Amino acid sequence: MSAPVLVVGEALVDIVGSAGRTRNGNGKTKATPGGSPANVAVGLARLGVPTELVTRFGTDAYGDQLGAHLFGNGVQLAPGSVDPGFRTSTATATLDAAGVASYQFDITWEPPALSLSRGCPAIHTGSIATVLEPGAAAIHAFLKSMADQPVTVTLDPNARPTITPDPVSTWAAVRELAALSDLVKLSDEDCEFLRPGLSVDEIATELLSADRTQCVVITRGGDGAIGVTREARVEVTAPRIQVIDTVGAGDSFMAALIAGLHARGLLGAKRLDGLTDADLRDVVDYAVKAAAITCTRHGADPPTADEHTATWGA
Repeated sequence: MSAPVLVVGEALVDIVGSAGRTRNGNGKTKATPGGSPANVAVGLARLGVPTELVTRFGTDAYGDQLGAHLFGNGVQLAPGSVDPGFRTSTATATLDAAGVASYQFDITWEPPALSLSRGCPAIHTGSIATVLEPGAAAIHAFLKSMADQPVTVTLDPNARPTITPDPVSTWAAVRELAALSDLVKLSDEDCEFLRPGLSVDEIATELLSADRTQCVVITRGGDGAIGVTREARVEVTAPRIQVIDTVGAGDSFMAALIAGLHARGLLGAKRLDGLTDADLRDVVDYAVKAAAITCTRHGADPPTADEHTATWGA
């Protein structure tokens, strides 16, 4: 088995309900495993990519639920990720009439020691873990130490205005991490919050001005996604689906994006070198379709490789 992709960031429990009523129709909220990096780790494992998650959660009831979910999906947990003295974090996700989620967080983020295993092809991080101290500083230092390592770094800022309400300072932090990353993925909502008034192409160009950054991918909900490099721009439309909710859709997209690059041998020391226009279109299309499957199900429930193939074909 190849060395696992390393995912660094928060694992928490999503407490999901909707304004006025719940999506499951029984008038109750539902607690489900979540946290953007944890969702990406599960998504990668379900797509057949060996994955290790560096996170931290407790041994309380929510922590037991998280552990069972991660282990059950084949995600390896880095040493120190399960801490009996730690209280498991939560996110209350409220769904609007269209199934779009907004979040309120009760979270503490302080990761265990970060290290790179031999042969690791990629490091992924993002979301709250990259902006909430003291863990954010640890991630920044870790990525900075990867400058000369044969590993691909991917970043999904996944902006959370309830935690970082100032877009100017948040964008500055994103730019610092993006400059240490080979691929950056954002949503159109991230763009609107972080760089209001700029087009997605202007934001992609801004991020690609960093020496290391080779690719920027921006999701646009039901309108699909674009992928941009210094030489190419591809645009992929999203399939028509019946949306149940959007919880975890961006994380499923991110996992499928990494999985697609992994399958093409573009991670590790290559750092996306050799990424063709056709490769970029194919991996973005694969990711869009993975996210679409997630939107047809309740909660952060990314597809397996077999489900992806059964729904959309090889």
